[in-house]
Amino acid sequence: MRIKERPDPKNNIKENFRPILLRWLILAALVLGACASSPPVSKEMAPASARGQKETAGAFPEFVAVVAQHGDTFSSLSAKYFKDSSWDSFLAEYNGADSLTPGQPVIIPLKPGKNGGLTLLGYQIVPVLTYHNFSPTESNKMTVTQEMFEQQMRLLKEKGYRVIALDQFFDFLEFKTPLPPKSVVITIDDGWRSMYEIAFPILKKYGHHATLFICSDMITDVLMDTPKTLSWGLLREMAGQGIDLQCHTRSHRNLILPENKESFKDYFENLEKELSVCKETIKKRLNREVKYLAYPYGDTNPLVIEMAKKLGYRGAFTIKRGGNPFFIHDYRVNRSVVYGDFSLSQFEKNLLTFQEEPLQ
Repeated sequence: MRIKERPDPKNNIKENFRPILLRWLILAALVLGACASSPPVSKEMAPASARGQKETAGAFPEFVAVVAQHGDTFSSLSAKYFKDSSWDSFLAEYNGADSLTPGQPVIIPLKPGKNGGLTLLGYQIVPVLTYHNFSPTESNKMTVTQEMFEQQMRLLKEKGYRVIALDQFFDFLEFKTPLPPKSVVITIDDGWRSMYEIAFPILKKYGHHATLFICSDMITDVLMDTPKTLSWGLLREMAGQGIDLQCHTRSHRNLILPENKESFKDYFENLEKELSVCKETIKKRLNREVKYLAYPYGDTNPLVIEMAKKLGYRGAFTIKRGGNPFFIHDYRVNRSVVYGDFSLSQFEKNLLTFQEEPLQ
């Protein structure tokens, strides 16, 4: 039976957003954004220079000019003025410099703009990477070795990629706030023990955020002698150190097809349980609110999407390879699976963060 998805005005616009509309929106966004893009600056986050401290060379409605002091870097200025060091590359690009020297003037934009990552040259896209399992030495399609995972995380760090949280990503999709250039999302599916033993220490080493999408039926109550999956205790430990926990359904069944001899009524009820039980279990066990869903096998359909909306999910993820512009469908977000046989150069091909589409 083919289920027709109820029209969603926002997602209809986003899915049909192509060149003509895009060019008009780019122009409108650039006019509204005035001179530049910058992170949103609240009154509490306003630069110290705007309050008249000595290093300020001049204050203006849309920016302040700061004279760099000994020890200043774009990262330290970003942390000081925006309360977020990840905007260092933005400040460097804005000021046309790679580094600072004492006495160098630096412009700190105060007016936010460029929501959606729109420019005259094109628009920002956000890669979402996904992993499944890890191994000390062996790899297969769904298993990445410890050495290769570390190389990939080091590459992200050394090449200036910013690993962001899902809330930041969806604020970007909803045109609420801009993102730092070269933003990327890291996700890990299922709930295998190797997440804790291999991936977690490496993520902490490089300061990268990650989201773990778990199947609640896979998680155990106690540690066994030869564990393959995570326990609720280990999840609690990782969550306490910054790992985001979200839903990959209760049992990892394919959501888009009724199972053998399953009536449509049973299918509908079981579909709701797959999405609701996982959500409720994480809340009960870990006191964590679940807002995001990763579809098993990356498969979805209009009925699954409507069920996710009904249950309060903010967005959901497929495994369609490719980056995500702000106009991607919130419940069909692309994710690129990182396979175990990827070379480092193949991995890097999944990190495109800007789509060139100049105005004609």
